[in-house]
Amino acid sequence: MKKIYLIGLTVLIFACKVNKTPETDHQKKADELAHKYIMVDGHVDLPYRLKVKNFQMQKEFTGIPVETKEGDFDYKRAKKGGLSAPFMSIYIPASYDTQGAQKLADSLITMVNYIATEKSDYFEVAKTPAEIREIFKKGKIALPMGMENGSPIGEVADVAKYRAKGISYITLSHGKDNRICDSSYDTTHTWKGLSPFGKDVVKAMVKEGVLVDISHVSDDTFYQVVEMSPVPVIASHSSSRKFTPDFQRNMSDDMITKLGKNGGVIMINFGSTFLSSEVAEYRKNLQAEIKSILDKKGLKARDEAAEPIIDEFFAKHPLAFADVKKVADHIDNVVKLAGIDHVGLGSDFDGVGNSLPTGLKDVSDYPNLLAELLRRGYSESDIEKICSGNIFRVWEKVLAYAGK
Repeated sequence: MKKIYLIGLTVLIFACKVNKTPETDHQKKADELAHKYIMVDGHVDLPYRLKVKNFQMQKEFTGIPVETKEGDFDYKRAKKGGLSAPFMSIYIPASYDTQGAQKLADSLITMVNYIATEKSDYFEVAKTPAEIREIFKKGKIALPMGMENGSPIGEVADVAKYRAKGISYITLSHGKDNRICDSSYDTTHTWKGLSPFGKDVVKAMVKEGVLVDISHVSDDTFYQVVEMSPVPVIASHSSSRKFTPDFQRNMSDDMITKLGKNGGVIMINFGSTFLSSEVAEYRKNLQAEIKSILDKKGLKARDEAAEPIIDEFFAKHPLAFADVKKVADHIDNVVKLAGIDHVGLGSDFDGVGNSLPTGLKDVSDYPNLLAELLRRGYSESDIEKICSGNIFRVWEKVLAYAGK
């Protein structure tokens, strides 16, 4: 669908007789902190977004994201929002076999390196927290990389190869069970968690200093990973299942608690359907209704003749969105269960399409979330941990263990 329709969710505002910092001060302080501290986002899907837009490896190509109206990310918007280090997602669809997955992964890694080379005044590739800190001092945006879906790992030795290519985390699976483990989206339960090969892959990741990312994996996989891993693990872009009880992709309260005991960090996904079951259900019903209308006319959603029908439908039935307060609710829940040391930001910008919450529509909007956290009593130290302190702590522990 080419057009975007918005509707705000009803927000109840309760007034209470307490001394409060004026709203303008909250926003001003949030903007200050967003630029004072390094801000890491665990998952931004820029490379694949550019790939499907037919990104060309040419110097004259204007799509390198310094300033653009397309997508959710570019340099200028990122600097406005205080984003310092977005993990570039090396996303591999579940449909790819190992050989195809490796070719796609290599092409996306090459793309990220190309962007950093061609726009070296703005971007620089990073492989460690120390490198991110140095890049931050230069005023540039660091581009660490995470592989979303471990399907390019054809043999255990590939873990070291991809670490050498700049991959700092591997999301073990994506939308389907793979050779490594089961997926939260799949009902096949091929391995009842990790496969024997998958266990060897996790061991190799620990050895090589690659963060183990349990976003997308099944519950069984998560528990087995946490049980066997001698280092903290991450969820690079997941949210709390408390607010989406039927959405297995998010983490249950028990999983979040165990992640905290493991020392890990969950980086909250901003997608509205990750944040609110009410929004997810509303959207699901709309999709079913428009599908029924198209089916009766013998049309598919991709058909040119379907476009005006879809446009008319959504003009009368606007989409619903969560809001920045709901993102803060998810952070609150993680802090309640696991503590302030175990939560971060994993927006999924450029990956969740037209479902970003009101107040967090692109990478310029992070201060809106920080302002909401300040309203809720989070300290400056808390904000620093959420922005980067927590993921750096985990990442450095993983690197230190590998170094031994």
